[in-house]
Amino acid sequence: MIPFSDEELRPVVEKSLEKVAPMLALDGGGMKLLDIKNGKVFVQLLGACHGCSASSQTLKYGIERQLRMDIHPEIEVINIAPGMENMIDEIAKGS
Repeated sequence: MIPFSDEELRPVVEKSLEKVAPMLALDGGGMKLLDIKNGKVFVQLLGACHGCSASSQTLKYGIERQLRMDIHPEIEVINIAPGMENMIDEIAKGS
């Protein structure tokens, strides 16, 4: 269990995500923080990252790894495909 509220997580998540943004930009990609619910960080991969075959690796070993090092070892990052933003509440409860 992550000992922080979603509101407390937001500023530190944003700061941690700033560290991986240059890596994504090098490959012509990017990411947008959509929300934080129940200790799960919901992002949307953009640009070249969206639909890239390596995007799941980027998510796990780039973004999630950085957040786990900076914030908490159990934090989870979930990529939300464009058009699926309305599913965040449902995904946050179910996973």
